[in-house]
Amino acid sequence: MSTVAVPVAEATAPARGAGRPTPWWGMACLIMTQATTFAGLIGSYFFLRAASKQWPPPGVELPKVTLSLVFSLVLWGSSIPKIVAERSIKRGRQRALRTGLILAWLMGAAFLLYTLYDFRELHFGWRDHAYGSIYYTTVGLHAFHVFVGLVMSIVVQIKAWLGKFSEERHVTVQVYAMYWHFVDAVWVFVFPAFILSPHIR
Repeated sequence: MSTVAVPVAEATAPARGAGRPTPWWGMACLIMTQATTFAGLIGSYFFLRAASKQWPPPGVELPKVTLSLVFSLVLWGSSIPKIVAERSIKRGRQRALRTGLILAWLMGAAFLLYTLYDFRELHFGWRDHAYGSIYYTTVGLHAFHVFVGLVMSIVVQIKAWLGKFSEERHVTVQVYAMYWHFVDAVWVFVFPAFILSPHIR
């Protein structure tokens, strides 16, 4: 008696494409946790503001909008050469990759230097009052993320100059670009909350 083989559904299902690489998921998890941290800090800022009779406290100067806006645009603009670099390596364009990386690094470094200058010019400390604590913590944490991104960029740039990336092998560039775009995106929320909103009465 002959038997008829019945195909199993899983065996006849079309093969799925390759999923995201492990470093991509690792960076995605890091971004989600850090985004939650910043969301909590921004929420705390507005809670403290709502509970205060005067915000910022008496005697505290308002944040400088003009210079902050200029260097904010520099930071946000740094994502453009980063995008160009990422797309270039997918086409095997090594020179465009290196150029985009160094240009984005210089723009990020300019923003970080301004942030340090802004801290130096402040006439209050992080222990003086709630405003000082939340300001230094949130803006300082973002500055730290920018610093980490610049260090990561140096590593990526060294690998780029050594020819470690190609059209097929560029996960490091992709993952690093994710981190940098996240840093830029966070400032989209921190800037209006901490720099612009104190000027709105």
